[in-house]
Amino acid sequence: MIPEIVASTKKKIMVTGGAGYIGGHTIADLIANGFEVISVDDLSRGSEKMLEGLEELTGQPIKNYKVNLLRLADVEAVFMENPDLVGIIHFAAFKSVPESVEHPLRYFKNNLVSLLHVLGCAADFEVPHIVFSSSCSVYGNAEKLPVDEGCQLAEPESPYARTKQMGEDICRDFSKAHPEFNLALLRYFNPVGAHPSALIGELQEKPENLVPVITQTAIGKRPSMTVFGEDYDTRDGSCLRDYIHVMDIAHAHTLAMQYLIDDRNKESVEVFNLGSGNGVTVKELISAFEKVSGQKLNYEMGGRRAGDVVAVYANRDKATEQLGWEPQYDLDAMMETAWRWEQKLAQQTADA
Repeated sequence: MIPEIVASTKKKIMVTGGAGYIGGHTIADLIANGFEVISVDDLSRGSEKMLEGLEELTGQPIKNYKVNLLRLADVEAVFMENPDLVGIIHFAAFKSVPESVEHPLRYFKNNLVSLLHVLGCAADFEVPHIVFSSSCSVYGNAEKLPVDEGCQLAEPESPYARTKQMGEDICRDFSKAHPEFNLALLRYFNPVGAHPSALIGELQEKPENLVPVITQTAIGKRPSMTVFGEDYDTRDGSCLRDYIHVMDIAHAHTLAMQYLIDDRNKESVEVFNLGSGNGVTVKELISAFEKVSGQKLNYEMGGRRAGDVVAVYANRDKATEQLGWEPQYDLDAMMETAWRWEQKLAQQTADA
C-alpha cells in the first residue's frame, strides 16, 4: 500500500495540466490524501476523458478551468476566484522530444511563458508552495550513472530538455527574489502504467512514449513499432531508461507538497529525482511486456532518433530519505496496468 498523508485541514491545490497523464493521476492521489484540487488545463494536450475518469474514480466533480496559461489575464482570473489556494503543482507543458526538435520556438514560448505567468500569479496572490514538474532530460548524456541531484547538468539533447533546465533556473531566480516561497523541483524519469482501477490512464491517439506505443501495437492499433537505435553503448544496444509507475510519480507530488506545507524543506528550492533506480533497456521493456501480456510484439529495429540520450537512471536516495517516498509498483505491475488500460480503451471503442 502507498502510505497515506493525513492533511490537518482540507487544503486547496492548483494542478496545471490536470487533464494530462501525470497531472490526472496526481489529482487522484491528492484527493485520496485529503486535499481539495482545482485543475487548469486548456485541453489542447489534455483530455476531457481524463476528467470524466477522475470523477468516476474519486466520486466527486473535478473543477477544471479551460484556460491557456499563455493568456495572463485568464490565469489571474483563476487565482482571483480561488483566494484560498495554498499550493500549485505545475505540469502544463509540451513534452515531445521530436516535436521540440522540429519546433523549438513553440516549446520555448509555451513551456517558459506559462511558467512565468504561474510564478508571477503565485507571487501576486501569495500562494507560497510550488512543485515544478521537471524531467530527467535535464541530465543529458550524464558522465556518471546513476545520476543524483547534485551532478553537473550536461548539454541538453533537445529543446524540450532545455526548457526544463531553463525552467529550473527560473524557479531558482524566483526564489531568490521571494525567499518566503518554498519550491520543489521534481525530476522524474519515465512514467508508465495506469491507475490500478483502469479508470484513468494515458490518453494519446498517437503517443510517442514507449509503453503506449507497445500496448497499441499489441492491441492492433499499430501494425508494428520501431525501436530507435541498436548500436548504443548499453548491454543490448538499445537505449536504457528508468521506468517508474505513474501512481508512484503521482504520490511523490503529494508528498512533496505536504513536505513544503509542513515547512520541512531545508532550502527554499529543493530538487528530487523520481525514478526506480533501475536501468531497463528498450528491448528488456518489450520482453517484460510480452511476459505479462502473453502477446508477441511485432517490432523492427531502426536508426537512432534525434534528441534521445543513450542511458539515464536515477539515484533516488534523497526522495526516499526526505520525502519518505518508496516506489510501490515493479516493472511487471507497470506493464500489467498499462496493458489493462489499453484493453479497456479497446473495449470502449468496440462498445461505442
